[in-house]
Amino acid sequence: MIRKASIMYVKKEAYKEYKKRHDDIWPEMVSELKKHGAHNYSIFLEEKTGQLFAYLEIESEEKWAQMAQTEACQKWWKSMDPLMETHEDYSPVSIDLQEVFYLA
Repeated sequence: MIRKASIMYVKKEAYKEYKKRHDDIWPEMVSELKKHGAHNYSIFLEEKTGQLFAYLEIESEEKWAQMAQTEACQKWWKSMDPLMETHEDYSPVSIDLQEVFYLA
């Protein structure tokens, strides 16, 4: 498994809605995430800044990269656009983090 972590940003006025949408995540989104090798996916919120810390484990970078091209992902990104900092293609502004320590 490959461990990945990133930082994203949610608008402060959207915290509750962001959580609600993830509590009610679409079944087709869950299916595509699993189909594209995602495991142990968690997102944490830092309320003072709106930073989201995302962590997941993937089976391969190639398989994971294909997730962005799925219809479910494209629809999800577009639906989340009002709540988050996003790019023109609706993908979330995201900063990949480099792992510096791991204790198994």
